[in-house]
Amino acid sequence: MSKIKKSKRYKSLLKDLDQTKSYKIDEAIKLVQDRSKTKFIESIDLSLNLNIDKSKSDQTLRTTVDLPHGNGKKISVAVICSNDKIDEAKSSGAEKVGSEDLVDSISNGKIDFDILVCTPDMMSKVGKLGKVLGPKGLMPNPKFGTVSPNIKKAVEDIKKGKVEIRCDKDGNLSLSIGRANFDIAKLVENYKSVLEVVEKEKPSGAKGNFINSSFVTSSMGPSAQVELSGV
Repeated sequence: MSKIKKSKRYKSLLKDLDQTKSYKIDEAIKLVQDRSKTKFIESIDLSLNLNIDKSKSDQTLRTTVDLPHGNGKKISVAVICSNDKIDEAKSSGAEKVGSEDLVDSISNGKIDFDILVCTPDMMSKVGKLGKVLGPKGLMPNPKFGTVSPNIKKAVEDIKKGKVEIRCDKDGNLSLSIGRANFDIAKLVENYKSVLEVVEKEKPSGAKGNFINSSFVTSSMGPSAQVELSGV
């Protein structure tokens, strides 16, 4: 297999960045920010590799984390609720609101939102959309706060920075923790919030340290490895 050639731009970004070394989180973020050189504001992303046993079905992680400072991305929220809650849903800040009409629209393949929230009484109708929503990871779930009688709070929590996180079958977990123009302190707080939740949700059967490695990177730049001790 031939090696992937790195551009001159990318090679220049590697200057003074030792990718064999682990950095303290604030140092790692600064190194990544300093190498964010594109014309657009890049995302700062976190990648973790978790110590899971792939042979066991309970060895996985899927939950939510509240990023104290959000991730800087505009999230489009859709709400499915009964007709008597339409006005409440519209006042919550959701971009798209509907009842059976929205169910029909989604059933026909029109998905123009990032997260779907619904009230418990509508789950029987939303459940029929499993084949459409499931593969996209958009199926509402009470555990993640996307099935709730309190529409306003559910939408506000999402807008403030509540995001779903999940690892793949190999234990890899990735998410955005902010933008390249965020203060380092805010990115550090978001990072620590993720690690706190991940450690808390460690499967009971997982042995030893749950987090094998941690890296931060920008959308178009190189990654920096983060020290896991002392975080």
